[in-house]
Amino acid sequence: MNELLYCHRDRLRALKPDSALGRKLSFFNQGRREAVDQRTRLSHVIKSQLKVYFPLALELLDQDTSTALAADLLLRWPSLEAIQKQTTQSLRKFFYGHNCRGEQRMLQRLELVQKAKPLTQDWAVIEPAALRVQMLARQLKNLLPDIARYDTKIAELFAAHPDRSIFENLPGAGEALAPRLATAFGSDPQRWQSALEIATLSGIAPVRRASGMKSGKKGERKASVHFRQACPKFLRQSFHEFAGCSIRYCSWAQAHYDTQRARGKGHHAAVRSVAFKWIRILFACWKQRTPYDPQRYLKDLKQRGSPLANPC
Repeated sequence: MNELLYCHRDRLRALKPDSALGRKLSFFNQGRREAVDQRTRLSHVIKSQLKVYFPLALELLDQDTSTALAADLLLRWPSLEAIQKQTTQSLRKFFYGHNCRGEQRMLQRLELVQKAKPLTQDWAVIEPAALRVQMLARQLKNLLPDIARYDTKIAELFAAHPDRSIFENLPGAGEALAPRLATAFGSDPQRWQSALEIATLSGIAPVRRASGMKSGKKGERKASVHFRQACPKFLRQSFHEFAGCSIRYCSWAQAHYDTQRARGKGHHAAVRSVAFKWIRILFACWKQRTPYDPQRYLKDLKQRGSPLANPC
């Protein structure tokens, strides 16, 4: 940092905050992510507790303990004994009330309840675990409407964002990641001078360190590549998650990911490599104010003879 201040002041630019709309959308994006992470933590702990004394609940919930269905079921019947006391009509009414109306799955659930055997009959285990599950379920139920409110606010703000058309139709972005990508770039066209600046700040670009040893005919220093630790974590997460989702919807992204894995890179390193390519593409779209065109990009790959244009 001192070297940058003393020797490269010409590379420093005055900080210009994003627009009020952009900053508000960014804060909502981060708040939503924290709420979703909290929901995930609650879900994992609930699932862990149910495995100790009430595994039937996991079968009834299809292993998903992050929903309103899960919260309501566990608040109403926190143990096997409690749910087996209910009549078939009561159980049907409950599941119908949560839009679980498939008759085949309903019959399966009713049979599971009827035939289930207790994992343990030790009330020293059951009662504390049931109380904790209800506590966590109550927290989960209170959290879910807040996540929905975040979604509503983000959708409203993103609909008014001037760069919405650039990011809304990206493969795999969806309603959650497209607004995060829009705020990652910002509304000031002079904020970024190159794609590498964004890749470096976000931590997607790796760090290259030259060692003191020399090798090769020209005495070049050996360089090692490291994962970048110092960066805005939410920004890196946004690009990483988008790249991971794009692999399922974009042929060249899938091909590039497979190539990196074939070279021995781990999953996350391969996803970051896909993200690095996406940042270059999105930077060009953002600068030119033009939405991403997959056909145009594939045509460009073919003209350059890239193997990504014709994935196996």
